[in-house]
Amino acid sequence: MSAARKAEVLGFGFIPPENAHHFVVTIPAKKTEPIYITEHFSYDDAEARVELSFALGRDDNRMRIALPAAKWEALADAVKAEFNQRLRKQDLPAGQWKKGRVPLSRLFGKELVLLCWAVEDADPALIPTAIRNWLGLTPEERWWLFTMTNAATGHALTGRNRGWRCAVRYALTDNPLESDPARYRGDDGYFYLVNEEGDRKNNT
Repeated sequence: MSAARKAEVLGFGFIPPENAHHFVVTIPAKKTEPIYITEHFSYDDAEARVELSFALGRDDNRMRIALPAAKWEALADAVKAEFNQRLRKQDLPAGQWKKGRVPLSRLFGKELVLLCWAVEDADPALIPTAIRNWLGLTPEERWWLFTMTNAATGHALTGRNRGWRCAVRYALTDNPLESDPARYRGDDGYFYLVNEEGDRKNNT
């Protein structure tokens, strides 16, 4: 990859000239404040305008989750390792979590939000299980699960603890697999968890 193109990469794999659709993780300076993840379909590189928009609440309809800082810290390193491994394979620079706003490519953003949805109302002790099952899914499965959940219950507040959001939590935290990862089927419009014996549990 050329040095010029590498310089265009922001955060975790976000390249504005190629696709403006992205997500932003906002990490506040105070550890008592939650971490916010928003979805954006356009890109504005003017920091002052972005700050004003966020402060005025204009990003509210783009808000996908507000996650407690302690839960974020429990999953941030695993997510960073997963994403950076894939970025290296694409010859793209690694990303880092830092205070302020960290952009992600649209696909990474979908995967991250899915994991955060799984743990937002879960017992913190179940976060390692959620991470393990999330890692066991292929990226394509994570994208599909995000798309289905986002369509029905994607808003940070109004969609919380409802429908697909509940299903994602149960699927990723209630099935502590040691080897075979969780797998999902949705061809009939329902959300199932397939366990190691091949049985299906309906989580809708």
